[in-house]
Amino acid sequence: MGHEDWSSLSLVPNILSSERPLLGEKDEYPKFTRELIEVQWRENDPIYLYVVRPHGVEKPPVILYLYSYPYDKPRFLDKDFCERVTAEGFGAIGFVSALTGQRYHSRPMREWFVSELQEALVCSVHDVQMILNFLSDRGDFDMDRVGMFGEGSGATIAILTAAVDARIRALDLVNPWGDWPDWMDKSTLVPAAERPNYVKPDFLHRVEPFDPVRWLPKLGSRRIRLQDIMDDSMTPEVCKKQIESVAPRNVQIVRYNDSQAALKALAGGQLFKWIKQQVGVTPLQTTRVP
Repeated sequence: MGHEDWSSLSLVPNILSSERPLLGEKDEYPKFTRELIEVQWRENDPIYLYVVRPHGVEKPPVILYLYSYPYDKPRFLDKDFCERVTAEGFGAIGFVSALTGQRYHSRPMREWFVSELQEALVCSVHDVQMILNFLSDRGDFDMDRVGMFGEGSGATIAILTAAVDARIRALDLVNPWGDWPDWMDKSTLVPAAERPNYVKPDFLHRVEPFDPVRWLPKLGSRRIRLQDIMDDSMTPEVCKKQIESVAPRNVQIVRYNDSQAALKALAGGQLFKWIKQQVGVTPLQTTRVP
């Protein structure tokens, strides 16, 4: 499979080669087609990729959806969800990040997403780039109109990927993890017994190059919405404010006082309307990263 450099977000110095994709199943519905495809470019780390295409559109624009660790429920098995994400003629891609769900196996329980944060983030950033390459090779999506919706750690991965891959033209970010010193110190996801390990200078030094606080300011040319749900304790308020403070002027920042306010504002398919609008307009100049 080749050597993978966890110190680099970009795939350029890496040698990841994809095995032949395997079609697990293909389902036809009145409004969309859904494929479950196994892709793999690391030993013992297959990725189950949901590829959903709307009917009646030859090469639809496409949006990648990545939810936060530890969420691994297959939203894309929900017919209504697939109808919402493909409405108005959009393709949709679903998957889980490294060390999440079926991708977490064959290692001690003490090694998990946060303890191995550098691996989890960088491998997932590489995965997104490999998925984009896979979609480009398929030839049935408009790769000049690509967006990414990310929540929690998925939003962090979206920021980091966009920083090194110009094919992602729009980002919709919900409660991204970041500002690692404060996040490790205050996030409710971190067990109290383990927290001392993650606030040590050597751990923070390893993950500092992969802090979205460092990379978000570099995305001034992208279309970005940053949504913060203020009562979400997995991303502490101090981290939300720090990430907002470094956002470029073009970033649209939306705050919700609590989860109920967010659900009310984003119900009925409203959650995905913004990014569809950004991806669906006239394509920007894009560059493929090998």
